[in-house]
Amino acid sequence: MEKIRIAIPTEEMEGLESKISEVLGKAKAFVVVEVEDGEIKNVKALNNPASSYEYGSGPVTAKMLRDLNVTHVFAAEFGPGVSTILEDHDIRMVQVKSNIKVSEAIKEGLAKLNLKLKV
Repeated sequence: MEKIRIAIPTEEMEGLESKISEVLGKAKAFVVVEVEDGEIKNVKALNNPASSYEYGSGPVTAKMLRDLNVTHVFAAEFGPGVSTILEDHDIRMVQVKSNIKVSEAIKEGLAKLNLKLKV
């Protein structure tokens, strides 16, 4: 039984239809998706409390993701600061294309992990 909890940075709170944000730490929101045995079990959109920070948004965002028990982050880019923190907390980073919907990012990211989403 394979169960992962994925966070994807977005610019809106429209679940699987949201577009991926170009930035991780300053993303307006995150869509958190639970995938179990190739099926999406839960989708939740959450505001990013660090989105308005001028500096230091990466560490705050990484702590939030850790507190949400995220196991993977699918994003277009990972800065060096947030990457180090995510690695320290054993949160796996998977780079996906920018400017795509969350639903597409999930398929792309899972494929990179050699996992498939059931249709």
